Amino acid sequence: MKIDNGRTIGFDTPKESGCDGALLRPDTPARRSCVLLLAIFLASCAAPDTQHQIVISTRDQKLALLDRGTLLATYPVSTSKFGLGDTQGSRRTPLGQLEVASKIGDNAPPGAVFKDRRRTGEVVAPDSPGRDPIVTRIIWLRGLEGQNARAFGRCIYIHGTPEERLIGRPASYGCIRMRSRDIIQVYNIVGVGAAVTIVDTPLISAVPGLVSGHSMSPANTAPFVMR
Repeated sequence: MKIDNGRTIGFDTPKESGCDGALLRPDTPARRSCVLLLAIFLASCAAPDTQHQIVISTRDQKLALLDRGTLLATYPVSTSKFGLGDTQGSRRTPLGQLEVASKIGDNAPPGAVFKDRRRTGEVVAPDSPGRDPIVTRIIWLRGLEGQNARAFGRCIYIHGTPEERLIGRPASYGCIRMRSRDIIQVYNIVGVGAAVTIVDTPLISAVPGLVSGHSMSPANTAPFVMR
């Protein structure tokens, strides 16, 4: 399936790629996949968000949110505990230039559980024992370079996690995890097409105006900094 900017939308698994007549049948995996693709296609038709940018430092385990180059906020995150890379099945976090491909989870309550990008109806509290689902919001990323070309197909997201006690150190399976209250703020600001940069350098070297990637400073231009 081609979208109007010439890029091809892929599928998570081969069994979900059959869309012929699927929208006419009752709820099936193929039908749900087609509905998701339609939503992504419609989102791609809207003007891309060129105003906002996300910069993620795997070195500092922090995310910076910018508006027209001006720092708005920083947040702690968790990237992959398996390291960096984009090899299929590696569970690593890719580096480089990416973009927001899709946003999923409008108006879901904090802690709402998602499976295959659909709400299950369950809501889990932060740090619930033995629970590690994707929760609250999903910002699905698409790689724009060879070093991260598999990011979309690997389902690399910025998403909420109930394992908030682990935020601030590598703990994910490739995605970028955030506290529920933080991912809601970022989700509500950035749009589809917003630039995302993931670096393995200190955040202070990648974001103009950030005096310290670790603490509030009087010279830090961000309106708020989340620890």
